Amino acid sequence: MAEANITLVGNLTRDPEIKFLNTGTPAVKFGLAVTKKWRDRNGADQEQTSFFDCSALGPIATNIADSLHKGNRVVVTGTLEQRSYDDKEGNKRSAIEVKVEACGPDLRFNTASVSQGLSHSLPSLATPSQRTLSNGDHQRRRTGHSRRHRGELRRHRTHG
Repeated sequence: MAEANITLVGNLTRDPEIKFLNTGTPAVKFGLAVTKKWRDRNGADQEQTSFFDCSALGPIATNIADSLHKGNRVVVTGTLEQRSYDDKEGNKRSAIEVKVEACGPDLRFNTASVSQGLSHSLPSLATPSQRTLSNGDHQRRRTGHSRRHRGELRRHRTHG
């Protein structure tokens, strides 16, 4: 079966819901509303909103659950997956879901602060001493200077 890779930009319609599989693997589900806007031949503004169910497994699931909330504008990359099921009345139904491979805030209209989480445990459960620091923070803690600042000091010492 061919995979349909897609990238969607939209707003979360509900807070991400995280659960853990029997294996302990984190799984998250959330809704995404994508609105297409255009101007018709008469110059009138038009819009159409499509709604997508999204899911992710593994470390990205905990990052999504810890970082994103209803209303956040995000960029989602993943694959479309169709599944079939029987509804309560016994009718055959099908649903298309986005299996999320990457997700993050849309920075056109937002700002974000990025930090690296632990890859083998939940970032929200890690103690402050266990959390991985961003590269700049790690350098400042070790030397007292950021990497950029150290470079400026090095240039100053050699040229001045």
